[in-house]
Amino acid sequence: MMQSILFIVVASLALAYAFREFGKLRRNILLGKDEAVTGNVATRWKNVVLIALGQKKMFTRFTPAIFHFFIYAAFLLTQIELIEIFIDGIFGTHRFFAPLLGGLYTFVISLIEVLSVLAFVATFVFLARRNLLKIPRFQKSELDGFPRLDANIILLLEVVLIVGIFSMNGADAVLQNIFADHYKPTGAFAVSSWLGPLLFGGLSQATLIGIERFGWWLHISTVFAFLCYLPHSKHLHVFLSFPNVYFAKLTKKGQMENMPTVMNEVKNMLGIAVTNENILQENESIEFGANDVTNLSWKNVMDAYSCTECGRCTAVCPANLTGKKLSPRKVMMDVRDRATEIGNYLIINKIDKKDFSDGKSLFDRITPEELHACTTCNACVEACPVLINPLDIILQMRRYEILTLSQGPTDWLPMFNSLENSGAVWQMPAERAAWAQEVA
Repeated sequence: MMQSILFIVVASLALAYAFREFGKLRRNILLGKDEAVTGNVATRWKNVVLIALGQKKMFTRFTPAIFHFFIYAAFLLTQIELIEIFIDGIFGTHRFFAPLLGGLYTFVISLIEVLSVLAFVATFVFLARRNLLKIPRFQKSELDGFPRLDANIILLLEVVLIVGIFSMNGADAVLQNIFADHYKPTGAFAVSSWLGPLLFGGLSQATLIGIERFGWWLHISTVFAFLCYLPHSKHLHVFLSFPNVYFAKLTKKGQMENMPTVMNEVKNMLGIAVTNENILQENESIEFGANDVTNLSWKNVMDAYSCTECGRCTAVCPANLTGKKLSPRKVMMDVRDRATEIGNYLIINKIDKKDFSDGKSLFDRITPEELHACTTCNACVEACPVLINPLDIILQMRRYEILTLSQGPTDWLPMFNSLENSGAVWQMPAERAAWAQEVA
């Protein structure tokens, strides 16, 4: 009874904290402007199944993909055991599903154990890749400090989870062999049926029960810690990758959204009927593009929070590969950090986002040099395993810099003047279409 009460208290506190933090996260994402979700629903669900659930784009790099799959598959299947732990914790039962599922229960737990062993191996492989092998994309400056620590924390929590599973199952297997009360036979699990006797054989029943309970509490406590830590971690993608893939744009990569105000102004100048009466008036002040999170769309902000900082975008960026400052991963991290900064500011000052102003913007984090280095090649968009689009944010910030601030690289100004005067990017003495008059 006392254990059930303790479990309910611990679970309630952890879930309440996690619920509050995920609520903050939702509010931060909604700092962005509204964006209509269009496109075929069936295509969106297909993307979720193939890309988010099936990890399709991860397998462009097979070796890390297979190790990631071990951890991913173990994470998914362990949720079955986690449900059972919740039931047992609340009602004081032990392996609630075992008598209901029979041999299927033995198979499922055995599969979880096999995947857990593979995940254990994969975890140390990833720790080595980050800390010993020094994979280039994990050594970029944007990962200095907490981002690098964050990755290691999650991997170490994974190790603790697996230790908890095998401590629990291993001691349980020995207790079943000595016919201890409350530990009914469940069949021989694939790993713990031999690992348990190997590690814990010959220990007293009281000691075995202590080890089994230690493993049980270690596992569920680590789950609660992970849940509470997740809203502050790059591993938030384990949840957000699914909605992020679903809501990803279905238009062709690199296709820019028209700005209604500019489009209608051009139509008006050309005498074309305008359906949306959003026309610039004389001396009217209007902002184009985006200079802060609140000018981006909520989908842009969700992209930022879905980023797992894997660096595949930066690894294929031609600008970054040639030594320029641009890193698409850093752009997403900067947007995420700025959204978190704004969200915390709103909480501390108890104001609504429409009243927000702290004198800062994304340009304090993302420099013009980074924006100008982008070649708009879409390599970063193509590389992302969860359909994040750093290019869209870069283009919106460029629009703001050029159209609102009337700034930009000096090398670009002749091109803009030529486009405005002759309709061509090169300076020519005649109108672009003048040759057609000679032909006629």
